[in-house]
Amino acid sequence: MSDERAAPCSSHPARKAGSGMALTPRRAAIAVAALALSLLPLPSFAAPPGSAPESDDVGPAAIEQQVIFRSDLDGGYACFRIPAIVRTNSGTLLAFAEGRTNDCTDAGDIDIVVKRSTDDGRTWSPYQVIDEGDGDTHGNPAPVVDTETGRILLPSTRNAGLPGGGDCPAPCERIPYLSSSDDDGRTWSEPRSLAEELRPDDWDSWYATGPVHGIQLARGAHDGRLVFTINAESWGDGGVTASHVALAYSDDGGDNWELGAVDSHPVAADGTYAQRPSESTLAELPDGRIYVNGREQGGTDLGHRSHAWSRDGGESFAGPFRTLPDLYTPQVQGSVIPFDDSRLLFASPADPDRRRRMMVRSSWDGGRTWQSVDQAALVTTDWAGYSDMVKIDDTTVGLMYEAGPVDARDEIRFARFGEPFLGGRSGTGPTTRDAAHGASSGYVIGGATTTEGRFGSALTFDGRDDAVRLPYRREQPLGSEDFTVSLWFRYSATSGSHPFLWMGGVGSNNPQVWVRGEPASGRVRALITTRDGSSAPTSANLDTAGAYNDGQWHHLAFTRADGELRLSIDGGDALTRADVPGSVSRNSTFGVHLGQRPDSLQYMTGALDEVRVYGRALSDSELDRVRGVNASPRGAVASLPLDRVR
Repeated sequence: MSDERAAPCSSHPARKAGSGMALTPRRAAIAVAALALSLLPLPSFAAPPGSAPESDDVGPAAIEQQVIFRSDLDGGYACFRIPAIVRTNSGTLLAFAEGRTNDCTDAGDIDIVVKRSTDDGRTWSPYQVIDEGDGDTHGNPAPVVDTETGRILLPSTRNAGLPGGGDCPAPCERIPYLSSSDDDGRTWSEPRSLAEELRPDDWDSWYATGPVHGIQLARGAHDGRLVFTINAESWGDGGVTASHVALAYSDDGGDNWELGAVDSHPVAADGTYAQRPSESTLAELPDGRIYVNGREQGGTDLGHRSHAWSRDGGESFAGPFRTLPDLYTPQVQGSVIPFDDSRLLFASPADPDRRRRMMVRSSWDGGRTWQSVDQAALVTTDWAGYSDMVKIDDTTVGLMYEAGPVDARDEIRFARFGEPFLGGRSGTGPTTRDAAHGASSGYVIGGATTTEGRFGSALTFDGRDDAVRLPYRREQPLGSEDFTVSLWFRYSATSGSHPFLWMGGVGSNNPQVWVRGEPASGRVRALITTRDGSSAPTSANLDTAGAYNDGQWHHLAFTRADGELRLSIDGGDALTRADVPGSVSRNSTFGVHLGQRPDSLQYMTGALDEVRVYGRALSDSELDRVRGVNASPRGAVASLPLDRVR
């Protein structure tokens, strides 16, 4: 399930129908309509819907897309969600989804449906209902193919539905089930419960299979083993007491299952927790290890994704899950798949706050590091949500993903692409020096170039795509401590918002620190958003009386010290206000950007020079020396002269 409390989609008056059901006259009429619609050619987009490609890398030869599930095309459901896809031994693609009867919420009357493609995803059959909820919630498909027998196994999860739909109230008791097909996905066995094998008694608050395809191991001592992912929560004293991410495996073709690797995270007395690895996706690496990448749901550790590895075929994790602060995603399910023996792919929305901008990112080191958003392959700029990937052949990948121009739940699309779309392995591109102790250079994005600065040269930004992004390192997050931001800016824009520096996440719920020019409002604004314990996020800002958009160099100092926030321009009297307690770098994805908001929705037009961030409050005399002679006091966690692009 999506674990997202979403607004209902428009309801559909018809009841669903599928080829595996006994048809009443009403159902038969719906089935005929669905069949007729299915025979119409679905759109195949030369460029991703909603995107604005800027090069020939996205074109007819690079990516093909079509809508494969949508309520007005398929009939019988208000909403289709939660994609999962596999390729059978015969080459058939099976695309699974949840058919949600009344609305888009997570726990109403929900069926599992499937479509088949026998031509590598170019055309698709009508949907077939293979597990009808009949008022209850049947979902979270996690299909896996046993290539030794050809059998397709379908783990899933059930819970009681609510009259009229709606979300399952906590604690929500959910049970894993398993069905199978021995005829290439045409017919399916009656689902049987896996609760005794795979659901400990205290995983009683939440439980979910996948949702994403499982895998069959092909290397090492556990060759032939079937593996899929589970996430769960325990309940006690009126709340969640722990979260769990786990692997389930079978060595006999799915007849019997065992609970293998488990990583559990307790909830503290104040309601906080370090991590909550949730919906997870997995892939076998060339050395036989299993890589697991999971959605991170609100833990205090930085990052909306976390990952771990198993060295023993899924029986245990080699270490606990660790978060990935600079793998930009919102809180959402994602998918991984090997492209070849050297390249692993990860599909997910790439906006750090909202479900939009579906991207495919590559890793060449077994998932330890990933391409940044400025290096990745953009599938669409539309709203986008859950996804799954399948290897169609040696050179082609299929991506099944939720998307829409208005809402990420509008439809489910299928995209076909290969290396021309993904691009080859490339270097980091132009860089500029970060003089902080032990720091790597920052990435210069979009063609930002040098210009005359306040001290030596500076960097100028065009307001369209120019920026500097710093690679993540542990010293950058400022936490709950004092800090100082010191920089020179020059701009003359009269409209728009112009980020000078942005550290942390984006959006009203994510801790962050930023300063930007807002000329239409006649101000420069400095803002922090903090999280303190389990309390809601709190923001505080300081605004100058003018925008300082006169085309001249101005020095900005923003300081957090001794329970107070201070903002001064050119050494003048500081604006002050009471600090808000908590961390400015917690829970969310984390980035350090110059000239750009992390979600790429705002860019600066102007220039920056000598941008520095200190993990302490600089004194007035230190700031005087910074402004006067470009002194560089100790304690900088980022220090960018911006005098050269390499």
